[in-house]
Amino acid sequence: MLRIILNKRLVFWALLSLPAFLMLQPYFTGDAIAMDMLHPTGEWSARFMIAAMLLSPLLSLIGARPWLSWLIQRRRALGVAAFAYAVLHLVFYVIDMGNLNDMLAEFLALGIWTGWAAMLLFVPLAATSNDASMRALKAGWKALQRLVYPAAVLVLVHWIFIHNNLVPALLHFVPLILLVAARYFRPRRPIFKGV
Repeated sequence: MLRIILNKRLVFWALLSLPAFLMLQPYFTGDAIAMDMLHPTGEWSARFMIAAMLLSPLLSLIGARPWLSWLIQRRRALGVAAFAYAVLHLVFYVIDMGNLNDMLAEFLALGIWTGWAAMLLFVPLAATSNDASMRALKAGWKALQRLVYPAAVLVLVHWIFIHNNLVPALLHFVPLILLVAARYFRPRRPIFKGV
């Protein structure tokens, strides 16, 4: 039984790793440079973060569905994958910049410091995405995981200002924004009271 569970987890992680494998091939064969890796690693980090964040609003809006329950059971893996791609993004940024002085020189630009701030929020989220942390933090675990919301805002601002283009970022984030808004602003269902 444990072997089957591990195999399913390994298959899911292999799927999450597939974009990284495909995008890193040109870099390691010399057909791409670090700067070419910045956009795809950042975009995949945002995609996995958005995917993880979409699940709760979907559940509250459409109710339990087998496919949705399956994804919710893997939500932490999606979040950790978002963090892993963010780390790749950061590594390629450091390689591309080449030195600390150049990084510090642009640090205060809106598109830069928002990326660093999002990364700082991702660290405790990823570090506590495990059963031991859930048990240790109890109710505090859920409160800590809500840091994903300010992190998502920072990622959106980072994306918009780095590329100086609103459209691609909004195409990714609008579904999340609409679902979260629908979850919080939908009319409350009347509670039936028996006679």
